[in-house]
Amino acid sequence: MEYNKLVALIQDRKSFLCVGLDTDPNKIPAGISLLDFNKSIIDATRDYCVAYKPNLAFYECLGKEGWEILEETVQYIGNDHFTIADAKRGDIGNTSSYYAKTFYETYGFDSVTVAPYMGRDSVEPFLQNPGKWAIVLALTSNQGAYDFQTFSDGKSALFEKVLQTVSTWGTPQNTMFVVGATKAELLEQVRKIVPDHFLLVPGVGAQGGSLEEVIKFGRNKDIGLLINASRSILYASSDPSTFAAAAAKEAKNLQLDMARITGL
Repeated sequence: MEYNKLVALIQDRKSFLCVGLDTDPNKIPAGISLLDFNKSIIDATRDYCVAYKPNLAFYECLGKEGWEILEETVQYIGNDHFTIADAKRGDIGNTSSYYAKTFYETYGFDSVTVAPYMGRDSVEPFLQNPGKWAIVLALTSNQGAYDFQTFSDGKSALFEKVLQTVSTWGTPQNTMFVVGATKAELLEQVRKIVPDHFLLVPGVGAQGGSLEEVIKFGRNKDIGLLINASRSILYASSDPSTFAAAAAKEAKNLQLDMARITGL
């Protein structure tokens, strides 16, 4: 999906919500298959969000069946939403080129989350496909982020170095960065380095990140945010008869809050 189409989608839906399909077989309502659960969540939330983000760990662990469920899920989402393969790949150039082929061509995703630790040649293969995006890990929402990402050499923190360097490899039209909502106080710093790039922001909802703070410090002229919510939507109810309606309500509330805070 091209940059301009994504911006237009945000304006049209008055939303920049990304629904994370971290579908845990142990948490979905009894008697419902993982694929049917995904389809029900998609049907319930598609009017309130602009993106879906399956986390591959929840599919890969099921082997061949999981990959088939992932493929059918992406096909069911269709072309009217931005799709993110939350795969966190990153390897030497030749290997990365095949990871890019896997998610862009075989499964039809718009984007892939990428770990930049191995450097330029591990990221660039994800930037060679028009309309496709690399979403590079910069400042994540987990507690362990403080182990390395905020380490400073006295001039800049590691996450700042990642933002500064990776932003020169691609453009705002094909490169996003992951910045956690639980690090909202650092979003202002992030925006000084990458004012025009989209940010994928996990951590609002179950992890306790503040939607208002993320928008206050993270938005740019085109909004420039995809705010992910997973567990708070997927598991809003465990009742087989009400889980979809509960997910719709949670997604709608987030969409309404986004429209209200930003004036979309």
